[in-house]
Amino acid sequence: MEAVLWYVLAGTRGGMNRVRILRALDERPSNPNQLASDMDLNYDTVRHHLDVLTDNDLVRSSGDDYGAVYLPTESVKDNWDTVETISDKLDQ
Repeated sequence: MEAVLWYVLAGTRGGMNRVRILRALDERPSNPNQLASDMDLNYDTVRHHLDVLTDNDLVRSSGDDYGAVYLPTESVKDNWDTVETISDKLDQ
């Protein structure tokens, strides 16, 4: 899981937005529209990042397609220290 986190969050473009999304979802599970509004990001951008995070088993959705609520997977929660380490590196 640690290698996946480094790749998805630090090894590709958009990593900082993915960290922001993970943090937001850790605080409160949300749908893409809520995330876009709360984070002042384009809806399509949020959808793209959620797709990447979902494809890499970092977040999961609950509910139907449009109103689906996203939340971090247990494996991300178990490796939250790595998320924070990566975030610190990206902030530098």
